[in-house]
Amino acid sequence: MTSLSARDRLIVALDLPSIEEALALTRRIGDACRFYKIGHQLLFTGGERLARELIAAGNKIFIDAKLLDIEETVAKGTASIASLGATFLTVHAYPHAMAAARRGAGSSGLQILGVTVMTNLNDGDLDQIGYALDVRRLVERRVRQALEAGIAGVVASAAEAPMIRALAGERLLIVTPGIRRAEDAAHDQKRVLCPREAIRSGSDYLVVGRPILAAADPRGAAQGFQDEIAHALEHRP
Repeated sequence: MTSLSARDRLIVALDLPSIEEALALTRRIGDACRFYKIGHQLLFTGGERLARELIAAGNKIFIDAKLLDIEETVAKGTASIASLGATFLTVHAYPHAMAAARRGAGSSGLQILGVTVMTNLNDGDLDQIGYALDVRRLVERRVRQALEAGIAGVVASAAEAPMIRALAGERLLIVTPGIRRAEDAAHDQKRVLCPREAIRSGSDYLVVGRPILAAADPRGAAQGFQDEIAHALEHRP
């Protein structure tokens, strides 16, 4: 995905309690970002209307629904989301869910992303949940299954991006949440990297929430992330 510009690669997570606050933030950010993620907090408080408004204004939208259910339910849910005109939709990277979502998206242009292992989890967490695999091996398995399902990409930590690139080449997009600069607090994230490290590791898109949402100058913060991405692209192997 070398043709993507720095601005194309930044996705701001609108993790806010109301669509009014989300729209106000996008106005403050202005043209420093044109790609926004809508997750559970907003999906159930007017997220559909928000998505339509932002798309109509020329933005791209990432619906972070993390769907997981029986195949028919995932397929029908995906078809409904596809009607919004969103660019990305997440499902948990279970083989049946990824295949069903791809079927539900049809020819809409909605790109399905499989969530491998969320960035707030580490090996100890997976062991406690009951997985027999550690993070790296579980991500590897889910990447192979994403390739078999024929979906567009995966959501994964930049720590696993080099391994994903080795397995998939350019056949999968890598979307990385939990991005933090050196001065940002990690909060509940555990497998985090800075923007430059993530881009150099092979991530295509970076999802940033609190470091921009909580900034006194959200536009300036978004531009700062773009500057770091641009610098990394210039020195990407």
